[in-house]
Amino acid sequence: MTTPSLIWANSGDSHVLEPQDLFFERMPRALAERMPRSVKDPDGRWETLHIDGNSWRRRLPTRPLTDETGLSQQDKAPGAWDPELRLKDLDGEGIWAELIFPSISMWTSSLTDPELLRTGVSVINDWALEFQQRSPRFVCTAHLPLLSVEDTVAEIRRTHEMGFRAAFFPVEPPPSLPKFNHDVWEPVWDVLEETGMVMAVHIGTEAHDAGVINGQYHRGPGGAVLNYFETSFGGQRITAQMITSGALERHPGLRVMVSEGGATWGPFLADRMDEGYRQHWSAVRPKLAKLPSEYLFTQVYASFQHDGSAVAAMSAMGWRNVCWGSDYPHIEGTFGHTQSTLRGLFANADPAVRERITVGAFAELFPHVPPVPVA
Repeated sequence: MTTPSLIWANSGDSHVLEPQDLFFERMPRALAERMPRSVKDPDGRWETLHIDGNSWRRRLPTRPLTDETGLSQQDKAPGAWDPELRLKDLDGEGIWAELIFPSISMWTSSLTDPELLRTGVSVINDWALEFQQRSPRFVCTAHLPLLSVEDTVAEIRRTHEMGFRAAFFPVEPPPSLPKFNHDVWEPVWDVLEETGMVMAVHIGTEAHDAGVINGQYHRGPGGAVLNYFETSFGGQRITAQMITSGALERHPGLRVMVSEGGATWGPFLADRMDEGYRQHWSAVRPKLAKLPSEYLFTQVYASFQHDGSAVAAMSAMGWRNVCWGSDYPHIEGTFGHTQSTLRGLFANADPAVRERITVGAFAELFPHVPPVPVA
């Protein structure tokens, strides 16, 4: 029997697990103890999150009942934190390059001390650069100290000079600052466009408190599924804010990637914004040179994992900026069955659509990455 050739794909959504002792090795202990950290129960099913003096308990997800990887419920992908093992995993899966988000460091959006955040972000980025330098296939996202616009601008400049090409944004700014549609953020949009850094947004990254941990807004019947789908709304809100405020019009060179929130929402959001813009014209501020949909279709990208409808977002709905993502090494991702997932998604797709979603959209955002191997 002939073994099918690999469908090579870039990933617009992957993660790296930071070393557990990262902050304790590189920060004064008094500050390190306030940075986000996870302490797992011996059975691996629950964890306690510690963030700047606050602690929360949460149940850890387990692999789906239909999982095809052969891994146990608690196993992690071998290359979750090791760059050399990671490359072996990627080669086996047919994944070429990756846009890589952090893991525990995402919880820095819940920090409220500007000095602590500024120091911690610098540590995270210095370590992430070391990881990125292990392979040109790794595109790590730079963390930003969003409690201060001035600190944010400075860190974007610093990390761009270091070699970062994407900056990680949560779906909402810190609660102490205005939403992203306000002019206070204009210096940030200026420097992103100036440097060419991609604004890389990951869903489920709102600041959390004891009432809302990791997007757990719902409890009771259906809660798990309700929480999972509701996390996608944050990516849609920040996209609408960037468009309707005129930020993308003022910065035509700025590109936004919304990761892990699916992609079929793009055409729907485009229609909804256009309708609101037309039907409520007298109340619309600011007036835009083009319809909102035109900014979305040209400057906004989105990654998805398993969604069959996402292929139709490009092939039938006209949104070319659809990018596949593996969510490696998370258990809801495709590790262990990437090839079967890709074959199922693109079984009936035009080759040009497959190429654009698996390779082209990512390469457009990150042209410095070496090209995918020729099959």
